[in-house]
Amino acid sequence: MHPNWHENFSKNVVRILIADDQKSVGTTLAALVCGCKHEVVEVVGSGLEAIHAYSRHRPDVVLMDYWMSKLNGATACRNILAKDPAARIILVSGFDPGGEARDAGAIAVLQKPVGLRRLEEALEVAAAI
Repeated sequence: MHPNWHENFSKNVVRILIADDQKSVGTTLAALVCGCKHEVVEVVGSGLEAIHAYSRHRPDVVLMDYWMSKLNGATACRNILAKDPAARIILVSGFDPGGEARDAGAIAVLQKPVGLRRLEEALEVAAAI
């Protein structure tokens, strides 16, 4: 586990990395995260960028699009978890990726469009793990 994991959740502030290849979706997710009173550490546009950003920021949670060019979310999820098994990754998708998302190690899958309530619930799940 990350050293600040419990400390951050006890303060109700979660540090979140967002990865989506559609800039407008990344911006919308960032606004939702801020609406939940959490901190966005960075918004990136590919799975490859997400892997590098994760190493830089060590966020509490990663919200990552499942279907991206330059490395999809499931592959990026596997890469991040290989380096940090305690990583908490929530995949976001416009379609149901089936078991592949869970097989990749994601703790949850949110269907697009993501609403504030569903995002808050997913972050609560992440906090409980």
